[in-house]
Amino acid sequence: MAAKRLFTAEKQGEKIAVEVKSFIGHSNQAEFHTALGQYLEYELALEEEYPDFTLYLAVPVDVYKTFFSLQFIQQVLQRYHIRLLVYNVNQEVIRAVRQ
Repeated sequence: MAAKRLFTAEKQGEKIAVEVKSFIGHSNQAEFHTALGQYLEYELALEEEYPDFTLYLAVPVDVYKTFFSLQFIQQVLQRYHIRLLVYNVNQEVIRAVRQ
C-alpha cells in the first residue's frame, strides 16, 4: 500500500482503500487506461496482503458525468467490477458511490 495516491480509511468496521485519479491529462482515454491498470494491480495486492480492504477508484464528478457515462466505459467498469467514488474537486466532497 505504498502507492502515492492510495488512501485507506476505516469506519464502523468497514475498511476501504481509495485510488484517487484527477484526469487532468490531455486524454481521458489514456488516463483511464492507466487508472484501470493501476486499479487491477492494487486490487490483486490488496487481496493478498490486506484481504479485509475494499478498493475504490475515485474520479472527479465532471469526468464521471461525461467520460464515465460512455457505454464502453460502463461496460469496462462492469466487466472488471470497478467500484467508484465520485468526488467534487472544488468542494472536496464525495458525491456518489458506485459498487
